[in-house]
Amino acid sequence: MRKKLIAGNWKMNKTSADAVQLVKDIVAASPKEQNVEVVICPPFTALESVARALEGSAAKLGAQNMHPEASGAYTGEISAAMLRSLFASYVILGHSERRAYFKETDAFINQKVLAAFKNQLKPILCVGETLQERETGATLKVVQTQVEQGLLNVPKDVATSVVIAYEPVWAIGTGKVATTAQAQEVHAFIRGLLTNLFGDAVAQKVRILYGGSMKPANAPELLAQQDIDGGLIGGAALEARSFVDLINAAAAVK
Repeated sequence: MRKKLIAGNWKMNKTSADAVQLVKDIVAASPKEQNVEVVICPPFTALESVARALEGSAAKLGAQNMHPEASGAYTGEISAAMLRSLFASYVILGHSERRAYFKETDAFINQKVLAAFKNQLKPILCVGETLQERETGATLKVVQTQVEQGLLNVPKDVATSVVIAYEPVWAIGTGKVATTAQAQEVHAFIRGLLTNLFGDAVAQKVRILYGGSMKPANAPELLAQQDIDGGLIGGAALEARSFVDLINAAAAVK
């Protein structure tokens, strides 16, 4: 049984003070005992203050990106070791916004994935197709390339720690959502790819999140699907009540 995971990707939102207040509200409203893993991914400037605000709670700290190199002349970048020093457990890699706006390639994202594992960070590897790719029938081909290239040279013994987030690019922040059947089809396809790469025992332990405009209204149906193990949440993670509703929706899945 895979433990459901709800991760909040705050993107470029919230000052340090705003972030602390939001975390306090989330922790206060969340049930103390439930079988859901919660990850909060604030901007870099709020990582330290959020880490302190999460102390004593079960929620984990995550980052939104990192550079693959350990240190050096990379102005404006952050290393895996820096994230670990703030007690980050997870890092989002290959988000469609990084791919689109910052021209990150599968090869570069793969370097980050390997660096994350080297530093005991669990990567949340994002994959997904654009609207044009969906309309031309290229969805599975695009996802296959991103999964296989992103996980290149990942050792089998650490592969269960990776989290895959399927985010149809056309559904991110648009209010559009893949139908439950569309989402489950791609999640099952990804599970098959993981089986080919690492074997069925590993593939059955890897969590695959849905990351395209999941909200309290559509979460129960999505989370009830066999291969949807949680959500990578954008807009709905910026307000405590909606984020906690998603945590509760995940906890209610039997």
